[in-house]
Amino acid sequence: MATGVQMLELARSRIDQRYVNVCVPKNNPNWQGPWDCAEFMSWLVYQLTRRLYGCVDDDGDPATVEAYTGAWERDAKRLGRLVPWELAAGIAGAVLLRYPPVPGSMGHIVVSDGVGGTVEAMGKRWGVTTGKSSGRDWDTGILLPGFEYDAPSRLVLSPPGIIYAIGRPRLDPEVTKRIQTALLGFGVDPGPVDGVFGANTTAAVAAFQSMKGLVADGKVGRQTARALKISLV
Repeated sequence: MATGVQMLELARSRIDQRYVNVCVPKNNPNWQGPWDCAEFMSWLVYQLTRRLYGCVDDDGDPATVEAYTGAWERDAKRLGRLVPWELAAGIAGAVLLRYPPVPGSMGHIVVSDGVGGTVEAMGKRWGVTTGKSSGRDWDTGILLPGFEYDAPSRLVLSPPGIIYAIGRPRLDPEVTKRIQTALLGFGVDPGPVDGVFGANTTAAVAAFQSMKGLVADGKVGRQTARALKISLV
């Protein structure tokens, strides 16, 4: 049986490789990039288990089938063991997943190093790199079928800061207008500047993030706000 530690070590072997939204042949053990976050994770799982996971069609051809964070959400709920992200952050090789904010959009997914860090295909600016789990927006942790994991470490983790995203309660309309106006200033159309963080604004944020090489999840947190040159306060 595969282990979480093996998952982590294989992920580390691809650090510094490029990020591009591309379909990765999951059955190519010698693939050296480029990657995106979901393709990276599905390739890791296939290399260790010879099973597709988190793909649009888990019965498809591993050489051509596409991975997607929405499919990871589907498989996690159907096949995996969902655990709090804070627990997964302390387990080497566990998965941290941010769901896509709307169907067809992108979320984000990473491997936990078990001590509060991550290995992930972060974005065009960074490629495959290390990061932190603390202070970021995660929907769930996942323990994958077919893997054995070490006991979790006890960690002190910070919750995410202010996040503006579709469906979030109590968003300040004036801050949302600030986001929308800033997007227009960068040449990205969010639709009407109406203070409503809806599907148009989500798509515009994702387009801006992609343009800037950020994680294109359509959510505005500290990093995206900095790139927009605005404050969320």
